[in-house]
Amino acid sequence: MRKRTEEAWKRCPKCGKIENQIKAGYNASGSQRCKCKECGKYYTIDPKRHEYPEETRELAIKMYYGGVSGRGVGKILKMNKSNVMNWIKKGHSYGEGAESSKTDNDHRDG
Repeated sequence: MRKRTEEAWKRCPKCGKIENQIKAGYNASGSQRCKCKECGKYYTIDPKRHEYPEETRELAIKMYYGGVSGRGVGKILKMNKSNVMNWIKKGHSYGEGAESSKTDNDHRDG
């Protein structure tokens, strides 16, 4: 991880000022919090990103459309089933999985 210089972390994301920045504890994940005395904005210096890699998302979606339940995918990949279902819904709205559901509906009609 890259070390930041003193001035790099002291810049307020709202007003952009460097002076009057004070340390204000830590957030739940352990990252340093700061407060700008000029505008009153609290911010995290180097926030941690809590997200799964794109490959894991794609694998989960493929497994789901391959016939594994959302709960089953969650157990196999050791994650919450809600993550899997949210990715399915999000992918479905963008058209990634729309073709398979469209063909299923065609077979039911006829």
